[in-house]
Amino acid sequence: MTLPSYYIHDSGVTVIHETKRGVVTMSRPHIERKRKDKQRKILDAARLVFCRKGFLAVTMQDIIDECGISRGGIYIYFASVDEVFLELMKQRNMEGLTQISNSVDAKTPFAEVLGEYLAKQKERLINFENSLFRAYCEYIFSKPKAAVHAFRDSQLMQLRGSVEAILRLGLAQGAIPKDSNVSKLAVHLIVVVDGLSILALGDALTECTVDAQFEILKNMIYGAK
Repeated sequence: MTLPSYYIHDSGVTVIHETKRGVVTMSRPHIERKRKDKQRKILDAARLVFCRKGFLAVTMQDIIDECGISRGGIYIYFASVDEVFLELMKQRNMEGLTQISNSVDAKTPFAEVLGEYLAKQKERLINFENSLFRAYCEYIFSKPKAAVHAFRDSQLMQLRGSVEAILRLGLAQGAIPKDSNVSKLAVHLIVVVDGLSILALGDALTECTVDAQFEILKNMIYGAK
């Protein structure tokens, strides 16, 4: 058996394997991309499973079947359903924060950013089979309170930070009153959306209700004191 050799260069480390057919090389950045791609495939599949079954009914086998990766392959990345779910929520939050940050940095008109945010929330509420809210609730209420405090608080803090970033953009652009209490507005928006999510979870939500509540929210934001 021939041991691999390593060539260090500016763009990374190349691992060189001698084979009967020649030399096969794979750089460290390439290996890292493949690792991230595989993890993304697992998380994308897991999202579909959690949206479909919630959290409590999901097994690792469900996720394995959905993503088509071997049991040994998936356990390289995640040891349990809990680990998959927590990483999925982490990635989802990061993507949401990045998108909002990009809009703020690009100085996108506030009305456009707020409208897009509310449109996404409406899409999730109306098509609740594509939402992780049920899985989130099941995770929170199935664990000891002490075990989920940090997770719950982190989720709320990140969500509140995203909404406040949008509202601060409105302040900076003069789209909402300069004396608006951004923190209180953000909390109110989150409470309204979570309340609508509870209705959706019980199959008691209509599109008209969502539109009416979001119109009230917008009127409150634009005329806030």
